[in-house]
Amino acid sequence: MWKKLRLISLLSIVSLLLVSCGTELAPYDAKKPLGEQINYTITGIDAGAGIMLSTQNAIKAYKLDDYNWQLQTSSTAAMTSTLEKAIKDKRPIVVTGWTPHWMFTKFDLKFLDDPKNVYGDAEDIHTIVRKGLKKDMPSAYAVLDNFNWTPEEMSKVMLEVNDGADPEEAAKKWVKNNPDKVAEWTKGVQKVNGDKIKLTYVAWDSEIASTNVVAEVLRSVGYKPTIQAMEIQPMWASVATGAADGMVAAWLPNTAGVYYKDYKSDIEDLGINLKGAKVGLAVPTYMKNINSIEDLKNKRKKHFLFGGKCFFHFKFHEFVKLDWRISLF
Repeated sequence: MWKKLRLISLLSIVSLLLVSCGTELAPYDAKKPLGEQINYTITGIDAGAGIMLSTQNAIKAYKLDDYNWQLQTSSTAAMTSTLEKAIKDKRPIVVTGWTPHWMFTKFDLKFLDDPKNVYGDAEDIHTIVRKGLKKDMPSAYAVLDNFNWTPEEMSKVMLEVNDGADPEEAAKKWVKNNPDKVAEWTKGVQKVNGDKIKLTYVAWDSEIASTNVVAEVLRSVGYKPTIQAMEIQPMWASVATGAADGMVAAWLPNTAGVYYKDYKSDIEDLGINLKGAKVGLAVPTYMKNINSIEDLKNKRKKHFLFGGKCFFHFKFHEFVKLDWRISLF
């Protein structure tokens, strides 16, 4: 009986502690271990994204799971919204980041060093089309083959969309303001009369920008394009099976490497349309002492966690004088 009473007393104390814990994170404190300040959580995006797999690999490679780190699945929109709110109050945050993306233009962010090179070197974005497109739609094939631009050019479209512009309208504006670039892509291309073409993409801000720009250029030479957002694996499968005609969203060799390997015999790679893409973990620059993935490690392991954002220690088995202890991890 006395053991039960003491256990009930312990649970009452825990309940009081939970009530006293706040739900909002405090501003970043460089003197405290980072993990304790952000619930040992890396804020990620869609589960199927290549950067999420790379981040899971990074957690293992750097043994961050020994320190209770976890990767939170969300979406690009949810991640950037959380990031913006954290930066507004100078709160700590670690996110899955990539460039080109408007968040690196709008916010002061930095990539964390990756000494184990888990995320690999800088990536390129490739254009992928279905087999037979050159014969069936030579003009569209030529435009897609010629398409290439810079991270800076892409960022202008992304920022327009982030500021509230409709993606199609933002693409029209960019095409109108960059006639010389568009002329490079359409040089020698014969116009068509309303031929239909289908492009697919992943609903990442970068791919929303590039796909809408390419669609607008295809309209300018007489095509009637449709674009469809998909998860990354169905995107690749749709081009490989001919359900879609092409896409300009293949991050290689790392982010989409596994899909390229699976479908390379059923697609045609037209090469790079953007150089110098990068992925990794990113933090706001005001987190000055966090510069490497190694810096995510804490000095103390195996904290008890209650209430989502409240951390503390106690020796449960000593408190109740029992021969067992509990671990929440």
